[in-house]
Amino acid sequence: MDLEQASFLLILAGVTIMLAVIAWPFATPLLWAALAAIMFQPLYRWSLRITRGGRNMAASLSLIIIFFAVLLPALWIGSMVVEQALGLITLLQAQPIDLAATFDWVYGALPRPLREAVDERGWSNLAVVQDRLQALLGESAGYIAQQAVSIGGGALNFVLSFTLALYVIFFLLRDGERIGETILHSVPLKRDIADRLADRFLGIVRATIKGSVVVGIVQGALAGITYVIAGVPSALLLAVITAIFSLIPVVGTVVVWGPVGVWLLFDGFVWQGVFVLFSGFVIVSSADNVLRPILVGRDTGIPDWIVLITTLGGISLAGFSGIVLGPLVAGLFLATWSILQEQRALTAEAKARYGPRVGPDGRAPRRKRPKTAEAARAEAEDTTPIGI
Repeated sequence: MDLEQASFLLILAGVTIMLAVIAWPFATPLLWAALAAIMFQPLYRWSLRITRGGRNMAASLSLIIIFFAVLLPALWIGSMVVEQALGLITLLQAQPIDLAATFDWVYGALPRPLREAVDERGWSNLAVVQDRLQALLGESAGYIAQQAVSIGGGALNFVLSFTLALYVIFFLLRDGERIGETILHSVPLKRDIADRLADRFLGIVRATIKGSVVVGIVQGALAGITYVIAGVPSALLLAVITAIFSLIPVVGTVVVWGPVGVWLLFDGFVWQGVFVLFSGFVIVSSADNVLRPILVGRDTGIPDWIVLITTLGGISLAGFSGIVLGPLVAGLFLATWSILQEQRALTAEAKARYGPRVGPDGRAPRRKRPKTAEAARAEAEDTTPIGI
């Protein structure tokens, strides 16, 4: 590499880093704008047919539909959830849960060996736990109130980020395919590798949003209806929490509706508790098994334990955006390693043994079973020309 080319690449890297630093305060709205543009491309194509090829009109129509059908309901639900959270914490402060009575009821139902084990470990003294719970409720109420005040105080920043996201969605809907083609042409990779990574990227984004976010919304809605029928207070808040936990693999929605049903049983509401547990087990939990194959199709090729680790790690690093970022990074990691395996598989035997089990679209390719020596010899005899 000559000096001029090295200097140009150095300048290119420096300018790219500077742009990333400048745009970093708006990384979250830009990320969700890009994800929305990817997910709503079918809506844009439909709008393009309605407007007879007018790209600006199609993007505007798509943006109006997204705003009224998705964004406004999400903002309304968010405000209602904050209100119910503050009301629930205020209620628990005024009427704290009697842990001692609940513990006595459970403790009396335990066999004698288990009661002795509880006494030996000092778990029977709940006075400290009760005091800590009240302190935690007070801190939670103060924290939520502080966040509400900060959101109101930072209304200008919120409006700016929201408007920027809508503005970027418009241009990504209109020019997204051309921008993607330009990026694929400009990256310093072989075109087939760049295309495979792009296909993997788009496939994981669609699979994560359709298979996790949409299923989570459905499970949260079903759980919310269950809580309303059972008369559970703050049903909307619990429904949103159920939807959030549905996004975490392995853990699932049972973390929410399970304790709610058990609490109803302990509190004397027998049929309500049985109904919540039955609905959670049969309806809410089964929605994932029914809807995910319909929305996503086949598996994305990412093992569940990797999805769990990357989702929790993404949430810890990037907040709610980590729900998408975690599986996305995992999918690209597996895709790049699968491409490397293909490049290093120089022989057919090595390719069959070490080749990727999942293609760039997340589907397992069909493989032919390796031929035995007898089968290869028989095939050679069958294909030998007559007379030789």
